[in-house]
Amino acid sequence: MELSVPQDKPLAAVFRRIGGGAYPPVVEAFDRGKTIFFPGDPAERVYFLLKGAVKLSRVYEAGEEITVALLRENSVFGVLSLITGQRSDRFYHAVAFTPVELLSSPIEQVEQALKNNPDLSILMLQGLSSRILQTEMMIETLAHRDMGSRLVSFLLILCRDFGVPTPEGIRIDLKLSHQAIAEAIGSTRVTVTRLLGDLRQEEMISIHKKKITVHNPVALSQQFA
Repeated sequence: MELSVPQDKPLAAVFRRIGGGAYPPVVEAFDRGKTIFFPGDPAERVYFLLKGAVKLSRVYEAGEEITVALLRENSVFGVLSLITGQRSDRFYHAVAFTPVELLSSPIEQVEQALKNNPDLSILMLQGLSSRILQTEMMIETLAHRDMGSRLVSFLLILCRDFGVPTPEGIRIDLKLSHQAIAEAIGSTRVTVTRLLGDLRQEEMISIHKKKITVHNPVALSQQFA
C-alpha cells in the first residue's frame, strides 16, 4: 500500500522522528531493478520513499508478474499489516523502478506513531485513495491486448503521477529505460523501442536524456480511444 503525501505535509520529517530518536529510521539505497522485498517475506518494516520510484507487482503461480502500482517520492509502502490490524507476510513484490533512496522503520514504531498522531491516519486514507485509483488504471492498462494501447495508457498514468508541466507538454519526471517500460506493461524492449519510435515520428512525444515528454496528453488519449 502507498501513502502519497501533499507537499504541505512534511511527512519525511515526521517519519525521521519515528522512534523518538532512540531507534531512528534506517536509510537504504537500491539500484534500479533491485528487490526491496519479496512476496512472503515477513512484514517487519514500513518504508518511506525519499527519491526515485518503486514498482509494486503481484506474482502469480504461473510465474506471471503484474504491475499494480508505481510509487513516487513522498510515498509510504509496506503498511498492509497496519491496515488489516494483523501481522502478515508481504503480499507484493517491491522493486526499485529507478535508483531509489528509502527510509525504513519497524512496523511497531509506525503503528505507535499513528496512534499518537491522528493526522497521519488521515494522510494514510488520502494516500490509499490515490493508490487504489492508480491500481485500477494499471489493471485497465494491462487489459489491452494491443501493446500500442498498453504503452499509451501507461504513459498517461505516468503523466498523471509523475508529470511536470513544461512549455512543450507534460514531462514525465523519471529516467525511463525501454526495458523498464517493457517490464511494467508486459512487453519486450524491442517492441517498446519500436512503439516509442512511432510516437516520436508522429510528434506525440519527445525523449531527452531518458525523460519522456508527452506533447498533448488529451490528443494522445483520443488517438487510441
